[in-house]
Amino acid sequence: MRRASSVAFLLAFVLVGCSLFGGGEADPEVVNELPTPEILTISAPNPEAAVKQFLSFWNDQNYEAMYLMLSPLTTDLIGEEEFTSRYESIWKAANLAEVHFEILSSLVNPEAAHVRARVGLVSAVVGEISRDIEMNLVRVEDDWKISWDDSVILPELTPEVNLWMDMVLPTRANIYDRNGSALAVQTDIVALWLTPNQVDAEDGNEERMLSGLSRLFGTRYSEIQAIYDDIRQYDWYVHIGEVSLAEFQEVEGTLSAVNGLYWKIYSGRYYWNEGIASHAVGYVNWIPEAQLGEYISSGYKQDEYVGQLGLEAVYEETLRGSPGGSLYLVDTNGRVLQGSEALAYSESTPPQAVYSSLDRDLQAAVEAAIAGFEGAVVVLERDTGAVLALASAPGFDSNLFNTNHPYSYEGLQEIFSDTDLPLINRATGGEYPPGSVFKVVTEAAALESGYFEADDIYDCGNTFTEIPGLVLYDWTYEKEKPAQGEITLQEALVRSCNPYFYHIGLELFNQGQPAAISDMAKAFGLGVSTGIEIGDQTGIVPDPDLKLAMQGVEWLDRDPVNLAIGQSFLTVTPLQVVRYMAAIGNGGTLYRPQLVNRIESVEGEIIDAFSPEAQGTLPVSDEHLAVIQEAMVDVIRGAHGTARNRFLGLNLNIAGKTGTATSGETTESHAWFSGYTFEENENYPDIAIVVMLEYQGEGSDWAAPIFRRVVESYFFGRPYAVYPWESQIGVLKTATPTPEPGAEEATPEP
Repeated sequence: MRRASSVAFLLAFVLVGCSLFGGGEADPEVVNELPTPEILTISAPNPEAAVKQFLSFWNDQNYEAMYLMLSPLTTDLIGEEEFTSRYESIWKAANLAEVHFEILSSLVNPEAAHVRARVGLVSAVVGEISRDIEMNLVRVEDDWKISWDDSVILPELTPEVNLWMDMVLPTRANIYDRNGSALAVQTDIVALWLTPNQVDAEDGNEERMLSGLSRLFGTRYSEIQAIYDDIRQYDWYVHIGEVSLAEFQEVEGTLSAVNGLYWKIYSGRYYWNEGIASHAVGYVNWIPEAQLGEYISSGYKQDEYVGQLGLEAVYEETLRGSPGGSLYLVDTNGRVLQGSEALAYSESTPPQAVYSSLDRDLQAAVEAAIAGFEGAVVVLERDTGAVLALASAPGFDSNLFNTNHPYSYEGLQEIFSDTDLPLINRATGGEYPPGSVFKVVTEAAALESGYFEADDIYDCGNTFTEIPGLVLYDWTYEKEKPAQGEITLQEALVRSCNPYFYHIGLELFNQGQPAAISDMAKAFGLGVSTGIEIGDQTGIVPDPDLKLAMQGVEWLDRDPVNLAIGQSFLTVTPLQVVRYMAAIGNGGTLYRPQLVNRIESVEGEIIDAFSPEAQGTLPVSDEHLAVIQEAMVDVIRGAHGTARNRFLGLNLNIAGKTGTATSGETTESHAWFSGYTFEENENYPDIAIVVMLEYQGEGSDWAAPIFRRVVESYFFGRPYAVYPWESQIGVLKTATPTPEPGAEEATPEP
């Protein structure tokens, strides 16, 4: 009976269930089934990928990202700042350049993982240090986090153990001129100064001092006396200069007996003659803070001097050599752990000396020739491109960048605050309108165009009015001189007739060749780098396709005529000008200006030697090039040559061109003179020279006399002609140079 009731109850439950879920009569074709459950699958993270990411961040020195990958327990034990500091100290101590790695094995369970990796720490000093490391990871939500300790860096490390590099630095190699005369050397140096009110004029003390200093620095008494003469009554510190200890010892006996003169001996980089060719040679100074990490990764110490400009910077690796060293484990006091050997070791590599192409004596003469001006002079070997002299004025004393120099702080303050910007290399980095020294380019374009011949006649008036509504002027207009009249194209270059060149620019434009002058300028090497080792600016060659966005203007119809006389938006460097002048003189080859003659090992082996490098050929026929050459000779010798009176009595074969360029910034113009010699003297290779003086006036008045002095210094070993503004060589008539004799006789052009 009880069993029957149970069956009845079960039957009743089934019937009720059918009623509840079926909703009516059952469909014999429908089978009632429970819904299939939805399964969500979450893949476990890959611990090897996490380790790879962590080590990649290390190679990138991205310590912030590394810290975010640490486990919560680890971050409780070490803060981000301490963690970052630990890695930075290891990177610096080992001079690391790179970290690379490979995964060896891994063990994983749902909540923890263990990964072995081989890590290579590549030091720029001692090479690679390879170690197998073990990293434990814990699962935090859906990520793997690193359970970190010092052994993750190197197994030998603990919180009490650090790394220390015992670095061995070779002595920096020297920079010489082409003849082996020193320009920059590592030596003992003597800096001299005096206090004016202590200088005793009695008993011949001052005379003995001036005599000794004159011998020491190779200058006149008056030049040294001028340093302190106006402040004799003051107890001030006046810097005289610096010399090598060996040079000083030759006159030390004389100077030791003089009151008011003091000196200090220190070691470091010594630049001859207060930093001769300072822009070309450069200087060394402390590693800049912003670049410290980069230098450390290249194998440098934090407190090391490095090349900062010129050859010192460009040939830094050559002059420094490669350091050697030993990497040790040390305790927190910096002591090498007892019984431990170096983790890695390497020998240093000797540096190599740089022999520049400069001629030290000529460089000194060129710097003296341009002293007192703002501008530049460059001298090239005409037929090779070797740079014999490169001067930018004002210059600076490279020795002052040595912080052991007693006048370093005050001296550098003067350099950096000088509004004349002595650190700017005007020879390679100054961009100026060339004015009439560009007319040789315009004449080449005219002759090669087919529309002009050398003997074409043009009436050169005081004004140019071929463009309606525009009046342009010849240089004769401002000087109230008669118009030059009918002259040939060749004579136009000799006389520097502006209207003739305006006419060329306009005619080429009207003949459908608006870019003829621009294209010729580019073929003459303008608008691009010359390729000189120390770098340079490119200038601007405007053409119809160039949109001068910086000036907010575009090429206008009047620009071809302004470009024809070296104006418009045309800018060039003095180095570019002297390069194309050399090409005109040598028959048409543009050479790369080179500042390095050779590189030598410590044993005297020549590692690399200078050889001329032709970069292009002027697209000018021999016939047309001869026309330009002849005109440039007549600039010097011809009755109407714009520089004739500046070269009277100089029995040398010279071709040149004057130039006076409007800057647009002031009423004063830039004074130019550039040209070359054609002596064909086997003892004195022919040279090309450019002289550029900022805001100084007319090229024939100012630049041409300096050009002559450079030529005399090269061929005769000393200058002979006195400047119009001097009473004798090196002595001004007045405190400020002013154009004097010859200005009325010569026929200068703007």
